[in-house]
Amino acid sequence: MSNLKKGNSTALSRLRQDYMRLKKDPVPYIVAEPLHNNILEWHYLVRGPEKTPYEGGIYHGKLKFPPEFPFRAPSIYMITPNGRFKTNTRLCLSISDFHPDTWNPAWSVGTILTGLLSFMLEKSPTLGSIETTDQEKKSLAIKSVEFNLKDKIVTELFPETVEEMKAIQETRLRSSNQSSSQNGVRKPSVSLGINQGSSNNYQNVIATAVVAIGFALFAYSVRYVLKSLSYDETP
Repeated sequence: MSNLKKGNSTALSRLRQDYMRLKKDPVPYIVAEPLHNNILEWHYLVRGPEKTPYEGGIYHGKLKFPPEFPFRAPSIYMITPNGRFKTNTRLCLSISDFHPDTWNPAWSVGTILTGLLSFMLEKSPTLGSIETTDQEKKSLAIKSVEFNLKDKIVTELFPETVEEMKAIQETRLRSSNQSSSQNGVRKPSVSLGINQGSSNNYQNVIATAVVAIGFALFAYSVRYVLKSLSYDETP
């Protein structure tokens, strides 16, 4: 926090207080950090809550505070594709600069982030929101980790979460490789079918041989009978 600057004394003091408050009492599902050289720009990561279309996703966004904070509201952006908000677009929320008439100077950074998550989980439309299916949101949740790992600011401000995202990506990659490997292995039933065909061919050969031997024995018996009869008829 020693290098943070670019704000009037009131904004700096208030944002420092909010930062210490967040460290002591974190907002559920959210972590946030200001830029190292500008306390007026904060970046956050929202973890998709369980039993929601966002479960498994991690979403990066930013808050841009005016020098007059807390007497003026910040602008709010979502950067990671999520299926709820347009990316890199100012969001029209009651806690953002779109509604200065509803802004309350008593609201902290934690209050803003809590309100953002609450609105994200709703379906009510607003300027900056989009309509997608739950399945599309789930698909984007899976892709969010890979997207965030390519973001320089995320890797600089959230090293612990980045390590977690790398572990998630590796686990998914191993799972995908195992699934592909299993699909490529010959099924036992196919192998058994080939063995069964070979066995049937062998049985056919044996049966043919048995018939031939039986036929030969029958011919020999007939010749023996005829020969015996010829002996009996001899004077």
